Parts: sequence; structure tokens; C-alpha cells
Amino acid sequence: MTATWPNPFIEQRADPFILRHEQHYYFIASVPEYDRLEIRRATTLVGLRTAEPVVVWRKPESGPCSELIWAPELHYIDGQWVIYFAAAPTRDIKEGLFQHRMYALVCDAENPLTDEWQPCRRIFSQFDSFSLDATHFVHQGRNWYLWAQKDPAIPGNSNLYLAELLNPWTLKGTPVMLSRPEYEWECAGFSVNEGPAAIRHGDRLFVTYSASATDENYCLGLLSIAAEADPLDVTAWQKSARPVFASSWDNHQFGPGHNSFTQDEAGRDVLVYHARHYTEIEGDPLWDPNRHTRLKYFHWREDGTPDFGVPPADHTSVP
Repeated sequence: MTATWPNPFIEQRADPFILRHEQHYYFIASVPEYDRLEIRRATTLVGLRTAEPVVVWRKPESGPCSELIWAPELHYIDGQWVIYFAAAPTRDIKEGLFQHRMYALVCDAENPLTDEWQPCRRIFSQFDSFSLDATHFVHQGRNWYLWAQKDPAIPGNSNLYLAELLNPWTLKGTPVMLSRPEYEWECAGFSVNEGPAAIRHGDRLFVTYSASATDENYCLGLLSIAAEADPLDVTAWQKSARPVFASSWDNHQFGPGHNSFTQDEAGRDVLVYHARHYTEIEGDPLWDPNRHTRLKYFHWREDGTPDFGVPPADHTSVP
């Protein structure tokens, strides 16, 4: 399959998420200012590039969710639009970056590009600690919530946790830890498992996630489980010992990660991710705005596992 999109696809949008719902594609991502949530909508995948962003929420001047709005995702859950995102309190500026907690915005309108979003609700988990990068998926007829969080008893920055949802902002039962940073490639710069995304193929459920610091060490790992197995049985999950998508020095693509999945109009699977085209970053990589949204096709091997290939070089081709 040849690439049909320019690379970058959308500039200066990190942590990209694309939802295909009924007749439209929806795009949401972190903006460089970390101060708002905006949605793009188009009838075609490529149309998202030029679609006008609509701001649906801005951070308040103070309070628990007033700083560093990170990694939003837009989902449609049982008839409601839901945006999951992470935010830090006002005091975060003085106490360091890692004070984030998870929040949900809910909208009952038919069109999510409105101002009819309800006040944000905090999502509580088993720890009151740094937490972010929540996603939702439906599996075995149930709604699942998958996210990254710091366990104060475990060294490192964040692990991956899974729980069933009672409703879009309330967890059901006791969460389980699916993965923690353990390999060298998960612990470069920071010990991180974050940015999970779920996809079902054949008789297995797969979860990709991002690992290490957000520079050229950032990469994707992979978890999988038999589709009929209990997702809360941590012993049923398998973890790749190697990254499945990483920097390409030949193509000048660095730190590919924080992905989501979508399909093109023909039903072909598309990897949505961000990456930079350089490694020379001044200061904290989180404040460098050039993690651009990128798209690429991927395929499935004969054994049923995903083959993401390598991140392609920047190019300007269009459909």
C-alpha cells in the first residue's frame, strides 16, 4: 500500500486521536499551548487536514484542571459523546509537571462540535496519583477504560491499568495493572508506559502503548490477549520484549508514539501517531511544539500480529 497522505498530516498536534463515527471522521489532540480542547470533523480522512478546529472547552483560570491539558480522546459511548483528558491543578507550576489527574467531559447533543458539554468530572482510580492518557474500547460486550498511572509503591513514572466502566466517568470493580516499564527500551530517560490504544484482530485483542522519554527514545510496545480470555486476568496477557514501532534515523523520524487506530474509507487499518523530524531539542521535550500528527497504513502478519513497519520520511504527496 502506498502512502496517500502528506507527512506530517497535521502539524503541531501531539497525542493524536481519530474517531470514525457514522458518516464523519473526528480529530482531537494536544495543542502546543495545552490550554484547550478542540475537535475537527470531516466526511473523509484527508479532509481532517483542512477542517476548521472548533474549540469545545477551555481550561479555567484556576482550580484542579486549570493547567497542562494533555492527551484528549473523543469517544461515543452508549449514546453520549465523551472526551477523556488529563489536567493538572494550578499548583502544578510550582510543584512540577507530574500532578495530572484524569477527567471526562460528556455531551448528549447529536453533534459534539457544540457548547453543550457538561462540567468536567474527575475520574477516580485506585490511587490519588499522577494519571493520564485514558482510552475506551468495547470488548466482549462491555465498556473498558485503559490508562496510565503512577503507583507510589513502584519505581518509575507510569504503568498501564485496565478496569471495566460502570458509566463513562466511573470505574467498576478493582483495576488491574497490565504492564509496567521493565525493559531497557521502556526506561530510556524516564520509566514510562503510557498512551495505550486497543485494537481487535482475528482471535486476539492488542494494546499498543508508548514507552520512555518523549525524545528520540519514545517508541511503541505491544500487549496481546486471546479474545475470549478475561481481560482482567493479567496472566493471560503477553508482552513483546521489543518495541514494535521506533525512531527511524534513515527517515529522520524520531520518537514515534502515542498512537490511535482508525480505518480509511475502504476499511484499511491506519496507524495514527506523532513524531518529530529532528533530535536537537532545547529544554524539556514536552515544550517542543513539533510533535506532528502522522498517518500510515499497517498490515497484519500471517500469525495475526500487527506489522507497523517504520515511520516514513516527511513528504508532500496528497491523494
